[in-house]
Order: sequence, then C-alpha cells, then structure tokens
Amino acid sequence: MKRLLPFALAIALSSLSGCAVHSNAPISQTPTTTKSHPRYAPPPGAESHWDGGLGVYVVGGARDLYYRERTYYRWNNGWSWANSPQGPWRPTDSSGVPPGLYRRYAQ
Repeated sequence: MKRLLPFALAIALSSLSGCAVHSNAPISQTPTTTKSHPRYAPPPGAESHWDGGLGVYVVGGARDLYYRERTYYRWNNGWSWANSPQGPWRPTDSSGVPPGLYRRYAQ
C-alpha cells in the first residue's frame, strides 16, 4: 500500500497540470455602451442605448433623460422621475436615482 501512494499522488498531480487557476489570455474589455441590456428592457417607443457605467438607458433626442425599469429619470438642476417621458415629473433626491446615474451629476 505504501508503494502505491506515491504513484497515485503522481497521477493525481499530473492530471491537475492541465488545470489553470488563471489564464494569461488578455482580458476582454466589455463596452459600457451597448444597444440593450440582458435584464432591463429599453424604453418603449424611444431610440436609446444602454450605458453600463451609468446603469441606465440613455434616451435619444432628449437632453439628460434616462430610463430603467419602467421609470424615466431627468436631470434639470436636480433629479425628478416619471412613468412617462412627458411626466408628470416628481422631484427626488439621490436615493431615488440609480447610483451610477447619480454619480454623473454629483457636485
């Protein structure tokens, strides 16, 4: 039995030699801006793109208008939100805005 232990250990270690904990392959950079997000649906009826850095869709054709999870966010010297891009707009503070989006306008 004592003779088999080094042999079994050598086989086990040789089978692990092909395993890698990490790779030397270059890490691919994920773009922060894409057409859509796998979890969050884009705003209905509006041209937009997903900004991963902000964590929201940027609504095209409108200044400082964003969308995520059925909510529109607007910056106009303060935050407000609405269920429609036409409003009615309700004021909110940083707690009512996705963190990445809030940081963009933090002073």
